[in-house]
Amino acid sequence: MWTPATRAQHRRVAKRYQTDLSDAEWLLIAAFLPEESPTGRRREWPMREIVNAIFYVLRGGITWRLLPKDFPPWPTVYRWFARLRDEAVFERMNHALVMADRERAGREASPSAAIIDSQSVKTTESGGPRGYDAGKKIKGRKRHALVDSEGRALLIEPHTADVQDRDGGGAVLQISRSLFPFIEKVWADGGYNHERVTQATSIKVEIVSKIAGQTGFVVLPRRWVVERFFAWINRNRRLAKDVEATLKSAAAFLYAAAAMLMIRRLARSREFRNRLLKSKSRLSYSKAPVATPLAIL
Repeated sequence: MWTPATRAQHRRVAKRYQTDLSDAEWLLIAAFLPEESPTGRRREWPMREIVNAIFYVLRGGITWRLLPKDFPPWPTVYRWFARLRDEAVFERMNHALVMADRERAGREASPSAAIIDSQSVKTTESGGPRGYDAGKKIKGRKRHALVDSEGRALLIEPHTADVQDRDGGGAVLQISRSLFPFIEKVWADGGYNHERVTQATSIKVEIVSKIAGQTGFVVLPRRWVVERFFAWINRNRRLAKDVEATLKSAAAFLYAAAAMLMIRRLARSREFRNRLLKSKSRLSYSKAPVATPLAIL
């Protein structure tokens, strides 16, 4: 709920653009980004400006060519985005920041329970893989998300919309075993009530069914957490539709949106902010694992 106190806490009017990183936010993620080589040609643009431009594209939903002139040239920004995408930087960033935020909240770094759901979105004329979701009557792609009990993104897997939840859900749970091996229980809706999900791993899958006689909108236990996560990331206009030509680019923007939630949350934490700004040094992270996509049939 928005109150005068929370509005003041989230205000970013002092920035050039609201997507620009503060000093504390930059120190949080600088360790994930490639350092400048001591040999060869020196960089013309600082990496911080490159990341600011990528987040501007994500939040504003604009094309690369429409980047304002006070950012680096769009071909430079896109080339760096493609490199970060191919090196799975946003996936590693989100993985490490999720564990850091869980520890900040007094929880274990790796969760023991999660919630899974999917969201179907339309695609555009950009091309790339797509399918038809007959249930929601949408031609495009489906985003599977696995979140912890407080809505932090553990795993996001985009694929064509014609993949049913029972097929995509099992693959997502299998991928999660290497990233978060301590998950013991997952809540899901009725679309995942199939042996391809329940028997895909050793994780116990509990189905949260609709209330008998339910009419209209009703907040269902546990399932509302992942629905809220989809609402959070859909504030980024680049994700209102899937405009990417490849699933790899779609996943990169999804993880960038999820990582931005963690960046803002950690930087607002007084403990983290004081630690970062006082030391003026980047946080160091152990190398986070990367999900290996499975073939989803």
